[in-house]
Amino acid sequence: MKLIIIAGMPGAGKQEFISAIQDLGIPFLSMGDIVRKFYAERSKEDNGLTIGQLASIDRERYGFDVWAKRSVDSIYGDTFIIDGCRSMDEVKVYRAVTKDVSIVGIFASPMIRYDRLVKRGREDAPKNIEEFNERDNRELGWGLGTIMALADKIIINESSIKEFRQRVKELMETYYI
Repeated sequence: MKLIIIAGMPGAGKQEFISAIQDLGIPFLSMGDIVRKFYAERSKEDNGLTIGQLASIDRERYGFDVWAKRSVDSIYGDTFIIDGCRSMDEVKVYRAVTKDVSIVGIFASPMIRYDRLVKRGREDAPKNIEEFNERDNRELGWGLGTIMALADKIIINESSIKEFRQRVKELMETYYI
């Protein structure tokens, strides 16, 4: 089995990466979906927490690899994509599933990402630049910067969606399929 881990700061383009490869038929899992699922089912003691706060607290409670451990049962097939890995502890969990693990980092500058997150309008979108910076610092504190630094491949996503999707398909066809 081949696992491809997609990593990037919020708003870098992880979801666009997944959209770009949908027609290739490669199964994928968004770690954010796992967090949102647990958030929806949270205990009464966790009421009032944001999604990000719950993600942090569960890392403190159960270890920095908790979200990867909660996702491994969803992995199947010859090639599988994990979207949103945040730490090398999580990467280690995936390397226990298969030795064929590759990390693809997606990079976009902070102001481009901030603009994208605000326009996206999800529940967890930053209300201001301070909240955006807080989220970035939280994710970097989980180890995301290390994953980006150790990525096997990097895609810069600061152009049009069409250009980004083309680069994603070229990357996949050249190295992974």
